[in-house]
This record gives sequence, C-alpha cells and structure tokens, in this order.
Amino acid sequence: MLRILSNKTYGRLFTAQIVAILGTGLLTIALGLTAFDLAGDQAGQVLGLALTIKMLAYVGLSPIAAALVARMNRRHVLIGADLIRAGTALCLPFIDAAWQIYALIFVLQAASATFTPTFQAVIPDVLPDESDYTRALSLTRLAYDIENLLSPVLAGLLLSLIAPSGLFVGTALGFFVSAALVMSVHLPQPHGAAERPFLERLTGGSRIYLATPRLRGLLALNLTVAATGSIALVLSVVIARGIYGGAERDLALLLGAYGAGSMLVALALPRVLEALRDRVVMMFCAIAATSLSLLAGLGITLFGWPTWGVLLAVWALLGAAIAGIMTPSGRLLRRSAHSEDRPAVFAAQFALSHACWLIAYPVSGFLSSGIGVGATMLFMGVLAGAGVILARMVWPADAAPEIEHSHKNLPPDHPHLQGAVRKGGTWVHRHTFVIDDEHRVWPTSG
Repeated sequence: MLRILSNKTYGRLFTAQIVAILGTGLLTIALGLTAFDLAGDQAGQVLGLALTIKMLAYVGLSPIAAALVARMNRRHVLIGADLIRAGTALCLPFIDAAWQIYALIFVLQAASATFTPTFQAVIPDVLPDESDYTRALSLTRLAYDIENLLSPVLAGLLLSLIAPSGLFVGTALGFFVSAALVMSVHLPQPHGAAERPFLERLTGGSRIYLATPRLRGLLALNLTVAATGSIALVLSVVIARGIYGGAERDLALLLGAYGAGSMLVALALPRVLEALRDRVVMMFCAIAATSLSLLAGLGITLFGWPTWGVLLAVWALLGAAIAGIMTPSGRLLRRSAHSEDRPAVFAAQFALSHACWLIAYPVSGFLSSGIGVGATMLFMGVLAGAGVILARMVWPADAAPEIEHSHKNLPPDHPHLQGAVRKGGTWVHRHTFVIDDEHRVWPTSG
C-alpha cells in the first residue's frame, strides 16, 4: 500500500493531508477548552452550537464554493483555503465572547468546505490507476482513524508545555505546512471543460450525483453510515462514563476499539476490492452495521448491558463495517464524472453526506436523553436499515459500466457520435456511461 507514496506529487499531498488533519484535531480540543473558559457550565451548549455551525457550513457552502472556484487553478484554491484556515486559527486565541467563536468557526469551516472536495477531486487525476487510487482511499481512512487516536495524546503533551491557547498556534502551523507542501507540487488541471454559467456550475454536481444510480445508492448508504456512526461518536461518552462508570481512559479505549476496527478494514480493502465489486462490499458492510445496531439495541433493551469486553468488540465491528462503506465511496465518485466535473461531484457528496450527519447527531443525542441509550441504538438501527433498503432499490446489482443508449438531438457530425449506428431516426452506441453535457439523463433501458 505504501508504494504509492513514492509518487512525489501524491506523497506530498498525503503529507499535507496528515498535517492538516492533526491540526484540525488539535483545534477541536482547543475549542472545547476555550468554550469552558468562556462559558463554564454552559460550555457544552457553546461547543454544540459551534459544531452545528460547522456542519451547516459544510452542507450549505460546499456546492457554492465549488461553483465559485471551478474556473480557478486547483493548486491556488488549495493553498488559499489553507492560508485562510491558518489565519482564522491564529485569531482564535484572542476571542473573548462566544459569538466570536461562532463567526470564526464559520469562516474556518467555509475554507474547509472549499479545500476538502477540491483535494479529493485532485487525487484521481494524480493517481489515474484505479488500484493506486484505492490504496490512496485506504490511506486516507487510516489517516483519519490515526488522528482520532493521536490528537488527544499530542494535545496532552503540548498542554504540559504550553497554555491551551497555544494549541491554536499548532493548528495554524499545520495549515501553513499543508499550504507549503501543496505549493511544492504541480497539480494536473482538467482540459476541455466547457464554460458554464454560475447557476449551472452550482447545481451541476448535485445534478450528476442524483442522476447516477450508483451515487443515489451511495446517498442512501450515507444515511446508514450517519445513523450507525452517530451511535459511536455521540453515545460513547455516555456509555463509558455514565453507564459503565469508567474514567477518561475507558472512553479513549472504547473510541480506540472503534478506530481499530476501521483501520483493519482500511488495510484489507485494497485486496478485497480487487476480488469483489464495490456494491457487494458496501452493501455487506451496510447490512452488518445495521444488524449490529439493531441486535445491540434489542439486547440492551431486553437483557441489559453486556460485559465491557463484549461492548469493545461490538464497537470494533461497528467501526469496521462503517469503514467498509465509506472507503470505497471515492471509487464510485471517480467513475461517475469526467475530470472537469469531479470537484462539483465530490462537493455534492461532501454536502449530502454531512447533511445525513446533521440529522443523525442531534437525533442520537436527544433520543438518548429521552428514551435511553438502548432504545436509541434500536431506533438508529431502523433508520440505518431504511438506508440499506433504499440503496438496494436505487442501485441495481447488475449495473454495467458500458450501456447502450441513443442520441436524438446531436448533429450527425458531432465528435461524440463516432462509431454510432443509425437506428430508427436516432444514433445508437455503447460506451462507459456518465452524466455530462451529451448525457443528461441515465438510460432506463437498452
């Protein structure tokens, strides 16, 4: 897997991603400490609203940002977004009111909503071979899981040496290093992209996404991921500290089990995806995640909480199943758009997947307070199951990449019609199908 790091461009981009992810992890911890200093017992409300603003920025601004920067050099876009994030992080130590946290978080996450989809769309062009790209997706999954484990440790070490506000400086440094690494490489630019008005650029990614059956299936599976993932990310602290009466290290152990399961699957997926189709792997993992949630919720409701070791195993399996859904998603996005349209499609996935999390986070939190954790797990399992059923309905199992289809409105000398055959007043041919200017809708039959 690590051999792809010998690609100079990808190696530096991956290093930039690692540094920025660690910086973001430090930012999350520093924000919690700052919120407590400002609001005391109300810190949870301040931090909760700040995280809600983050999700709203991701959902609402990602497609707009993709449309605004569509004609710009990708390298400049990434560097500019990193510099904005670094500058915003440097302002955070000087805040003295909660509203200032909200304003700066909005700016910071707006820059992230620009950076992340653009970065994700660049990697398929840097690594055009699908097996290499699959390994890159696994490395990215590993990077996020390792960050979840290392950021608290790194923050603890830094806090023994510097004041909490110094963590914001560490965050800014991460973004500056990321910008420098991006600046040091040449990024491929898509060629032949048609000039489009702003409104078409704004809606183009979502149009391609929602018109493509495999991506409609991915959207349904995003709901499954959010419903089951919110159980681990929202309820772990309640379970470890409140129900099992554990200490902070027990919470870290529970989240560590979740991350370990995810990392093991990320390591195994490149070989698995060489033997099995993406849909088979993703649907199997979605059914597994749903089943775990339903069985755990039902067992807890009927028989009470299991031993600590059993709970750790369930969390590890849940992390593994969710990674099995999330990691291959980039392969679906890569296949579903031409290079010039990929930033908009990745932005659509970024926004729509975070919209699912925006629903799942508060539902998990509020339900656990009202009906109990076990019943909440059961409810989220039902919601996850709805995502699985919908995915099976909209993503056909026998979908082939090459589809025979016809064109009625293209002139006979159009370059796209080379090799097409005239049948019944239309031009008919077969090729790998994606939604674009010549293919506005998905064929419903041959």
